[in-house]
Amino acid sequence: MCGIVGIYSKKRNIANLLFYALLALQHRGQESCGIVTRNSKDFKVEKGMGLVTEVFSAEKIKKLSGNVGIGHVRYSTMGLSKIENAQPFVVSHSKVNLAIAHNGNIVNVIELRKKLEASGQAFVSTTDSEIIAHLIVREFVKYGDIVYAIKEVMRKLIGSYSLVILTQNELIGVRDPLGVRPLSIGVGDGIKVIASETVAFDVLNAKFVRDVKPGEIIVIRDGEIESYRYPSIRTAYCMFEYVYFARPDSVINGTPVYKVREKIGRLMARKDDIEADIVSPIPDSAIPFAIGYSMEKNMPYVESLIRNRYIGRTFILPEQNMRELAVRLKLNPVETNVKNKRVILFDDSIVRGTTSRRIIKLLKNAGAKEVHMRVGCPPIRYPCMLGIDMPTREELIAGNRSIEEIRREIGADSLRYLDIDDLIKAIGIEREKLCLGCLTGEYPVKMPKTEQVPLKIYYERIKS
Repeated sequence: MCGIVGIYSKKRNIANLLFYALLALQHRGQESCGIVTRNSKDFKVEKGMGLVTEVFSAEKIKKLSGNVGIGHVRYSTMGLSKIENAQPFVVSHSKVNLAIAHNGNIVNVIELRKKLEASGQAFVSTTDSEIIAHLIVREFVKYGDIVYAIKEVMRKLIGSYSLVILTQNELIGVRDPLGVRPLSIGVGDGIKVIASETVAFDVLNAKFVRDVKPGEIIVIRDGEIESYRYPSIRTAYCMFEYVYFARPDSVINGTPVYKVREKIGRLMARKDDIEADIVSPIPDSAIPFAIGYSMEKNMPYVESLIRNRYIGRTFILPEQNMRELAVRLKLNPVETNVKNKRVILFDDSIVRGTTSRRIIKLLKNAGAKEVHMRVGCPPIRYPCMLGIDMPTREELIAGNRSIEEIRREIGADSLRYLDIDDLIKAIGIEREKLCLGCLTGEYPVKMPKTEQVPLKIYYERIKS
């Protein structure tokens, strides 16, 4: 679930704008980041491991001068966490130079990679994103038309993908026919922007124009925006974008994320009869849930945990031991607020259970009389194959446990999840237009037999 951005300007140097846009999208990935710019027809590339502010100094940004470019922040679901997998990828050919940044997961990637390897293609990474780049270049060499080449590649791809692509002549945005991952268009002072979330437009003082439609190819050429469509039979918008991943101040598929989360809290309050003294969130993504619950119940909203703002998201760190350390560093209880109190504690989701168990213990050690866990998402029982790091069902705490078993394991006095029907009501999009695969096990795409082994595990095996 990476973050991508592309910016075009006729006259302005956009390197610093890409830097600021990536800062706004940093919540979507913290492992690595990169920027590719173009001035005339020369590509300039800077990539590195770490946060945007750690990788890009003022000197590096200055070297990236150009009037068009793309950027990427990475959270690995495909391939290992290493510099070779940092994006954007640049592929050079005598007939085309192409840079690409990708958000999503291609589930038939093993089959595609094997076919490319059989034809002599070498790879520098273990990501599906590089495979997309090579496929597009091959189709362009055949047909000489970049839009036609992309459409031909879309016929071969199964899975989720939002792309920004830079060529010698165009800035291109692509959204898969299901629209699983978000992508939007914005226009500002002399700039045109394509980005994963609308918060990137806000920081650039650009106006949100519209979402890229499922199956749509946006081409910015000589300052003009052109639109092409690949057939889209249905949509499968990811519900987890609304619950957790997107920033609350973003608008995803025309729906304000903050309003969805606040409504979730209200809907949960209407069905909850537990007696408590305060309602409190695990910051930051659960704050709107707790506020909605507080307003509906007329119950005091109180901060029980203070977040260390210099620690990133624990869920998107790539290794379990890193997540556990981050939890200890990230949150500290406010003892005076929770001592002898019955606390309703909100979180956006429970994936592995590690964070919930640790936080409940923190609050009880700080003197909380009771901790009642409320979760703004239904139980996550199945792995996501389309871009969230949930590689095996055994790793999910709800994969093979009842709610009562989960309650005992995390140490809560009570536990209640959001109902699927209330989730759909809060998002305001029909059930058949959403991807609920991690909740129901029913995915919007058929998983090829070769993809039944989680893809990240496959790449770890071939690497070893």
